[in-house]
Amino acid sequence: VLENQDLQDSIKPQKVEFHSLNFNTTLHWQPGWAREARDALYFVQYKVYGQSTWQNKDECWGISGHVCDLTHETSDIQEPYYSRVRAALAGVYSNWSLSSRFTPWRETVIGPPMVTVVHSNKSIMVKLQAPRSPYKRKRGSKIPMTSYYDLLYQVFIINNLLDEQHRVLVYEGKDKVIEIQDLRPGVSYCIVAKMYMPMLDHSSAYSKRQCILL
Repeated sequence: VLENQDLQDSIKPQKVEFHSLNFNTTLHWQPGWAREARDALYFVQYKVYGQSTWQNKDECWGISGHVCDLTHETSDIQEPYYSRVRAALAGVYSNWSLSSRFTPWRETVIGPPMVTVVHSNKSIMVKLQAPRSPYKRKRGSKIPMTSYYDLLYQVFIINNLLDEQHRVLVYEGKDKVIEIQDLRPGVSYCIVAKMYMPMLDHSSAYSKRQCILL
């Protein structure tokens, strides 16, 4: 019995955490500390905070990996959720390891916008597209993150003659197409943008830089 108890403890999953980007939500965990824990299989359950019964996640029932996609299960984005994972090895089951409480609307990370740049001789046109959630409208298109939050685009310009890190904010607002004027021909400029949420004072990461020589 003692050996079983030791095995139970040593294969118990560690660090059960939700990770979420634009409401694409996955549960991650690490294997127990026993060397043989790498051969364990994992079982995932989830529930909304306050519910008494746990639901099995069928696609993550007896899996060998350490990630489980719960995007679909956490689609009511204002609700707080929990998840838990247990391991099994050689007929022995560990106790459950519980995640922290996770509320998608509060905790998902908002990604950067997509940026396209087009130039004329002294100006740059910047086209912006908000990141999209995995959830779909009736017609099938993915709902943009701007439908869930009051988000602003922030657009920065980097003059490549100057210091790389010297980003100048040239626009903040909701327009999807902006024009940056009075630039110098023969100079290479780069544009980066991010999404900004005034209410929670959160910013996304920067978009990939788009560079252009006027």
